[in-house]
Amino acid sequence: MEVIKNFLHVGAKEPFCVLHASDTHLYYADSRETQRKLELAQRRQEGMSTAVEDLEFLKEKALREQRTIIYTGDLIDFVSELNFEKAEEFCDSVDIFMSAGNHEFSHYLGEAKEDAAYRNISLDRVQKIFKNDIRKSSRIIGGVNFVAIDNSYYLFEKEQLDFLKKETEKEYPVILLVHTPLYTKEFYDFSRKNRNGAPAYLMSVPEELMQDYPQDRYEQQKEDEITAQAYSFIINCKKIKAVISGHLHENFEGQLTDDIYQITTGRSTVREIYFD
Repeated sequence: MEVIKNFLHVGAKEPFCVLHASDTHLYYADSRETQRKLELAQRRQEGMSTAVEDLEFLKEKALREQRTIIYTGDLIDFVSELNFEKAEEFCDSVDIFMSAGNHEFSHYLGEAKEDAAYRNISLDRVQKIFKNDIRKSSRIIGGVNFVAIDNSYYLFEKEQLDFLKKETEKEYPVILLVHTPLYTKEFYDFSRKNRNGAPAYLMSVPEELMQDYPQDRYEQQKEDEITAQAYSFIINCKKIKAVISGHLHENFEGQLTDDIYQITTGRSTVREIYFD
């Protein structure tokens, strides 16, 4: 795995370091699954061939250096019993705090509209793997409040926005962990160029910049009223110092605003993020 170091000055109580990773996409399946699922696992293994060694590298590094892992979704590639078991084994072996990705709830990848009803089919089973609420939760590390929100369907929900607002009322600086990065024009241009003009796959892209998206991607990624409120709240909140995400399988860093830094970590990458 590639190792990248970042240094964020956020007003921590004491200097500390966490490891950030995202989008490992474990692809395990066994005889408990359908033939279709076994064939999916075989196809996905070809595209995610480093997943197993990446996760082992992350585990060994975290244990050796005694670091907390902050993880922003898609630890597993699709719903399967063996994926659940391997993910749970990993999470039980390290200190990890995470938000969900869309693949945590995906059954066959692209076979259905990803919405709350679809997510809820497997939410209870998926949640059992992880130590914190993967839809909305917080954790204080070194006097910094890490707030994890599942925005993996490009949306915030009202209870998530209410939760974030409440967390920012605490005395600590906030680091927001989400699966899907937040729109900036710089990030939008970077993503579309790297994807040869494909959609940018960011939250809260302005309507006028989505006019050439395929209809299904436009419907998937357009923001609703609550998400628009969440985006506005985030970029105007003085307590939020950084947004850390994944989803795109690419490394990117830039300013969300003058006061908020945004980091997106790609596959086969682990970031050492130092806070003071």
